[in-house]
Amino acid sequence: MALLFNYNNGFVYAATNVGLNYGLLGDNLPPPLEVIKLYKSLNITNVRIFDTNTDVLNAFRGNRDIGVIVGVKNQELADLAVSEDVVNTWFMTNIEPYLSDVNITYITVGNEVIPGDIGPHVLSVMQSLTNVVKSRSLPILISTTVAMTNLGQSYPPSEGTFTPEAREQLVPVLKYLSQTRTPILVNIYPYFAYASDPINILLDYAIFNTNRTVVQDGPLSYSNMFDVIFDAFVWAMEKEGVKDLQMVVSETGWPSAGNGNITTPEIASIYNGNFVKHVDSGKGTPKRPKSSIHGFLFATFNENQKPAGTEQNFGLYYPTDVKPIYKFF
Repeated sequence: MALLFNYNNGFVYAATNVGLNYGLLGDNLPPPLEVIKLYKSLNITNVRIFDTNTDVLNAFRGNRDIGVIVGVKNQELADLAVSEDVVNTWFMTNIEPYLSDVNITYITVGNEVIPGDIGPHVLSVMQSLTNVVKSRSLPILISTTVAMTNLGQSYPPSEGTFTPEAREQLVPVLKYLSQTRTPILVNIYPYFAYASDPINILLDYAIFNTNRTVVQDGPLSYSNMFDVIFDAFVWAMEKEGVKDLQMVVSETGWPSAGNGNITTPEIASIYNGNFVKHVDSGKGTPKRPKSSIHGFLFATFNENQKPAGTEQNFGLYYPTDVKPIYKFF
């Protein structure tokens, strides 16, 4: 992945291993072809969308230099879990038409549904989709996207464990992904942890803005909350016998408005810019120092059909004029 930053469009340096989420919950978003033009101007080579939107996928035709993660919608999971034949029909309808000229890299089965009422459907749908792509020798990876709420404990990182509910639904998925050598996609938001306790959590620690050790966990030293959360998930997986599974950060970001003085364009700029630098350094995390991080910033645009407040303000760009909301420093 590559994300190109320059002063003219609000970004300031070249970065690798970073892609962008392309959300569609807005009634004032630019046309998909204009969005892809933006991605190409930024040298974006990986994009994540949340379903199989036909207008967006048609716009990606002929742009195979951009890898696209697509998603099975949460509300589709129960029907797809009925049989592999149903999954195959879904694939033929939603994926097959684009295989020749859209570079689909992943299909994610649900977004943050584990643990929950439809969480038990994830594994069977993943298995069916894996069988479909294998039968066609397609280089498409099948995974799911999970939130950090699966962690019952995350501090210190070496004490990371999953909740009982998560263990029941998530651990079989993790073991299956380990067998297929496919990364798990995780959404990591230090913002939400900081917003829940801004008095006791240092802002600089939450936004990668200090190099001093804030958390000492045995021999491992942590200067930022992102690494603590990431490694807590790694430790939790290892406690379940899953020791080799890679993680892709499917979402991270910081809102530029919606929650007073902890959601300003300046703070959002610092967090996102420092995240890109952190990823681009290739240093990984204290627990996995030799494993570079791959991640997706959330999101390309502010989306006015999301819940009011911070949820509408995670974008890097205003949708109406495609202008940057802030610069990265």
